[in-house]
Parts: sequence; C-alpha cells; structure tokens
Amino acid sequence: MNLFKRFIYYLIGVSFGSIVVYFIWKGKDVSFDYGMDARTLKTIRTKKLHYSENVKSFMKVKAIDSSAILSILKNGDVDFGKSNQHKKSCPEYFITGKHFKEELQLWVVRCDSIATIEKITVKN
Repeated sequence: MNLFKRFIYYLIGVSFGSIVVYFIWKGKDVSFDYGMDARTLKTIRTKKLHYSENVKSFMKVKAIDSSAILSILKNGDVDFGKSNQHKKSCPEYFITGKHFKEELQLWVVRCDSIATIEKITVKN
C-alpha cells in the first residue's frame, strides 16, 4: 500500500472518529478548561458571586446587568501581571472583557466560598 492510500485511510478514520466523539459529547455538559485563564474563570464562576456597593452603583449608572458580568467571567481574559493570585487568604484577579462595544475591567477577590467583584471600570 503506497503512502497516499495510507494518508487517505488515516483521514477517513480521524474524520469518522471526530464525528462520533462530537455526537457523544454534544448532549453532555463537558468543558475543557485546561488553560490558566479558563481554570481561573471557572473557579470564580463556581463561587457565590457578591458585588461591592461601588460596583452596584456603577452597574446602575452604566445599565450593566449581572448577565454581562457572567459573560465576562465566562469569556474574559485574566491579566496575571496585574493580578495578585499568590495572596494567601483571598487571591485578587484583574479580568477584562467586552460588553457591547465597551471594554470592562473587573477586579475580583476570590475567597474559599465567595467571589467578590470589588471594582469595575470602563477602559477608554
């Protein structure tokens, strides 16, 4: 069997296997959070979320609802250079994400059972 036929059989097998895996995992709530950003955001999302008083007033003024914050906590980016993730009791994270056309910056403090959004700003 020449190399070209082997390559074609390989592609057919990989394609068939990918389709089978896609349909098996399609109905399940499976996530692959292996990156540092994804693991950090998932850990924050699993905690009970609290908002500081400054954040609550900012959200009222800017008409930002909690679904926008949850969207940022799902799809945002964690800036580990500005974060203090090595703080012993409650690590602090700097997270950026889009809400409509504005880029929001969140400062989140993650403790054992609670994640508190301490501050929100709009990047100009």
